[in-house]
Amino acid sequence: MSTSIDDLLSFDEEPAGQAGETRPGRLRPVLRTLAVTAAIVVVVVVALRAVGLQVSLWIIVAAVLAVLTVRRVTTALSPPPPPRVGARMPAGEEPGTWNWAARDALRAAINGWERPLDWCSGNRDRFVERVLPRLGELADERLRQQHGITRESDPARARTLLGEPLWTFLSTPSRRPPSPRDLAAIVAELEKL
Repeated sequence: MSTSIDDLLSFDEEPAGQAGETRPGRLRPVLRTLAVTAAIVVVVVVALRAVGLQVSLWIIVAAVLAVLTVRRVTTALSPPPPPRVGARMPAGEEPGTWNWAARDALRAAINGWERPLDWCSGNRDRFVERVLPRLGELADERLRQQHGITRESDPARARTLLGEPLWTFLSTPSRRPPSPRDLAAIVAELEKL
């Protein structure tokens, strides 16, 4: 069974919420963070004053905000919890092999291409520096997996397998970044390997 790059990088969007549903605004988390920060600062100041220590209020606020920020980042980066015993298991490829972090990894992979492509859309130097090496690595990986070679290990055979347009694109940077249509053609050529 073969899977194309497009299959790996595509996803179905979730349907829009019902008309009666409202999304919480950005103000609620900010207010919650401020309230938690204020509460913790009050407790810390009272505790420090009780033992006879005086520390600048701004230092305490900065320390509390730093701890809350680290907590939020570590929570965002932690893997999702494993399913509860007895809970219905979602269907994976094989029983017992469900990858709970797959959606996060997929988003990270998409962002790994989306951000550099957007960032270098009109700048040739950025494209040559950031995106072209990634496309070259992708071509080398496809060549390695399918034919056991890389562009460096067997340039003549790699050139034949890649085809002249793709070989030229990867080895000789163009004067301008390719259009989305050109990139789609390049990806299609890579998938043919």
